[in-house]
Amino acid sequence: MHFFHGIRYWEVFVIANKEKDLFINEQIRAKEVMVIGPNGEQLGIKSIADAITLSTYAGFDLVMINPNSNPPVCKVMDYNKFKYQNKKKQKENIKRQRESNLEMKEYRLSVTIDIHDFNTRVKNSSKYLEKGHKVKATIRFKGREMAHTDLGSEVLLKFAQALSKVADIEQKPTLDGRNMTMILMPKKEK
Repeated sequence: MHFFHGIRYWEVFVIANKEKDLFINEQIRAKEVMVIGPNGEQLGIKSIADAITLSTYAGFDLVMINPNSNPPVCKVMDYNKFKYQNKKKQKENIKRQRESNLEMKEYRLSVTIDIHDFNTRVKNSSKYLEKGHKVKATIRFKGREMAHTDLGSEVLLKFAQALSKVADIEQKPTLDGRNMTMILMPKKEK
C-alpha cells in the first residue's frame, strides 16, 4: 500500500473527492503530466518535479484538472482564485434557478368552488400577476366530474375573466388526464 505522511493513498483520494477539490502541487502522484500554462498555452509533458518547480516560480499552484487522461493534465493557476470563482458561479446558478422557479405560481380550483374561495384566489393571483409572474390555474376532476369537463372549463374562463384587467390568457384550458390547466400571463404595457 502507498502511504502519504502516515495516511493511506486512497484515504487522501477520498478526502479530496469528498470536498470536491482537485489535487494540487504535492498531492499529485503521477510521474509525468501534461502541463498547461496560466494563459492556456500547452507547455508539454514534464516530470512532476519540473511541473511543480515551474508553477512555483510563476507564483501559482499546479492543479490536476483531468486525472483520467494519459498522462494526466495539470494547469498552472491560482487555485484559491479558481475555487472562489467556482463558488461564485454556483451561487449565481442557484439564484437564477430560484428566480425561474418563482416565475409561475399554481392555483387550484374545483368545479364546485365556493364564491369566497374563488374571490380569494382571484385576489392572490392578481397580486402575483402584478409582480410580473405567470399564474397556472388547475382543476382536478374527481369521480363523476370527468363527465362534465365543460363545467371546469367554465370555471377557468370565469377565473380568467375576473383577472382580465391584469392578465391575458397564454394557454387556453386544456385537459390532460384528470387535470385541466390554463396559464395566465401579465398584461403587456402599451
